Amino acid sequence: MIHIDLKKLHSCVLASAFALTASVALVPVSQAVAQVRTLPDFTDLVEQVGPSVVNIRTLEKLTPSTGGGVDEQMLEFFRRFGLPIPNMPNSPNSPNSPRQTPPKNHPPIPDDSQPRGVGSGFILSADGLIMTNAHVVDGADEVLVTLTDKREFKAKIVGADKRSDIAVVKIEATGLPAVKVGDVNRLKVGEWVMAIGSPFGLDNTVTVGIVSAKQRDTGDYLPFIQTDVAINPGNSGGPLINMRGEVVGVNSQIYSRSGGSMGISFAIPMDEAFRVSEQLRVSGRVSRGRIGVQIDQVSKEVAESIGLGKPQGALVRGIEPGSPAEKAGVEAGDIIVKFEGKAVEKSSDLPRMVGSTKPGTRSSLTVFRRGSQKELMVTIAEIEADKVTAKAASKLEKPKASNVGQALGLAVSELTDAQKKELKVKGGVTVDAATDAAASAGIREGDVIIAVANVAITNIKEFESALAKLDKNKAVSVLIRRGEWAQYAVIRPTR
Repeated sequence: MIHIDLKKLHSCVLASAFALTASVALVPVSQAVAQVRTLPDFTDLVEQVGPSVVNIRTLEKLTPSTGGGVDEQMLEFFRRFGLPIPNMPNSPNSPNSPRQTPPKNHPPIPDDSQPRGVGSGFILSADGLIMTNAHVVDGADEVLVTLTDKREFKAKIVGADKRSDIAVVKIEATGLPAVKVGDVNRLKVGEWVMAIGSPFGLDNTVTVGIVSAKQRDTGDYLPFIQTDVAINPGNSGGPLINMRGEVVGVNSQIYSRSGGSMGISFAIPMDEAFRVSEQLRVSGRVSRGRIGVQIDQVSKEVAESIGLGKPQGALVRGIEPGSPAEKAGVEAGDIIVKFEGKAVEKSSDLPRMVGSTKPGTRSSLTVFRRGSQKELMVTIAEIEADKVTAKAASKLEKPKASNVGQALGLAVSELTDAQKKELKVKGGVTVDAATDAAASAGIREGDVIIAVANVAITNIKEFESALAKLDKNKAVSVLIRRGEWAQYAVIRPTR
């Protein structure tokens, strides 16, 4: 028979239970403490920055063509939240309804004006300078700014820059709470950020999220900060704020299929926005540099085939006649790899670098041309309105064609003197037909071949000589002119 000491058993059970309880309890407590420490609290930030954020309403003069309608999505929004529907019968905001007495300190809305749009902004200086988006005030006949204390002012547009989508307006007030401008270079992907604005006209709405990406190229003049902060119509022009209470961006755009937030929003970096605002404050306009080139990306295939190594720089497809680039000796087909000693990683970097350079500055360009780098000096001019410079090559009678490029699927002929003059090239061969490998590379009839495998081509003889030296089993890069633009094509041998 086995004897069990009940007292000892009871003590062991209690000890085990205590140990188990302690071990189980300690883990979640420590985890809970860690979670509390890592989750941000935005209440202090809202109290700190909130008073610096303003609501911006714009008015336009009523004309016979002014419809003043509301789209279906906005109608649904007003219905769902029980708000008065603008420009609808029996609505307090309808032209057919009795006019309401404006609140205290609010300037009356003229009888011949109607609401045009709603946006956001933030106070730059205590004397009433306010930053917003250019598209918020574009076309407005009158701009009204409402502060968080409900005071409303008529604002004067100091200046607006459509390229950067930044505008500065001024109200007659003093002692206003200005924002602190943060260092965008310190901003990290994954960092918490906050937005304050007036989505759908709902003043002082706070939304939060994280930085999803930096230097996001959307095809616009500036690289954007991408976030997942909820941004909706009306948030435009409001601040993007870091955890130190500093403004690091101006909320400007969203990616959306519905018109509402889908978790992808874009903000203009504050360093660029502030630089633009300083010029607007001084002169009411922004002066940008230009060199007069049409550029494109450099693909991996092209970079490898011409000996550039990695895809980098900006491929010069065309040069504006009489431009600084032409005077500096830049040629179509050059790849600009450095500007003022700074690497041009992608084509969109170049307009930003040149644009931020003061007109009249003499700057250095490093170009990759037919296998080697070349240093050029260019005098920056001031940017002008875009010009349409592309035009089709003349349909002139061509000399007898040569089929020397048949192995590549090319039939070519000599350029006439008139064609050389029109295209501003020293020579080349024109493509009469492109089939097989050449057609697959994107070459087509009417293109002008000016280089093969980094060797300049001025006539049929040089074209034949260049082809004779090629390895028939390897891809070959061909620099072509199409109208006034230049581009590379990579012809791969047929198997």
